[in-house]
Amino acid sequence: MILVDYFAVLALSLALGDAAAKKDGGDDEWVHLPNKCEVCKFVSIEMKSAFDETGKTKEVIDRNYRFIDGKGSAPIKYVKSDLRFIEVMENVCQRLLEYNLHKERTGSNRFAKGMSETFSTLHGLVNKGVNVVMDIPFELWNETSAEVSDLKKQVMLLVLTLLMDSL
Repeated sequence: MILVDYFAVLALSLALGDAAAKKDGGDDEWVHLPNKCEVCKFVSIEMKSAFDETGKTKEVIDRNYRFIDGKGSAPIKYVKSDLRFIEVMENVCQRLLEYNLHKERTGSNRFAKGMSETFSTLHGLVNKGVNVVMDIPFELWNETSAEVSDLKKQVMLLVLTLLMDSL
């Protein structure tokens, strides 16, 4: 759990260091990429969620191999193992692909799981037979947006930085 605390401090310092140096563009821009504060928020949300999911198991990791000196080591509970931390860190990036961009919301709330109200309404209209014409082809409506892809990329860089610093 010390690594999690270290991660939180590292992420917070990265976010605060760049928050003042970088401002978002005007409202007339079409794509608003996530800033470091939003990246940090979603990393912590997904890590907490993954730790909650994996913390309910009573599995142990057996270290009783006895191939060097004939003595075995005591088993380690999975919930207290480094393996659990590594698995959570590896899955954080993949979990972010479940997010969609909700253009009707502002701030970090624009990233959320589930379909946005706008696209839900548009899908409802298409299902009723209405011919909806947009700049985005219908086949791309459910694809990952540029903002979510950039969020995943920034999270991947943050996680790699954390893992390299912890070695």
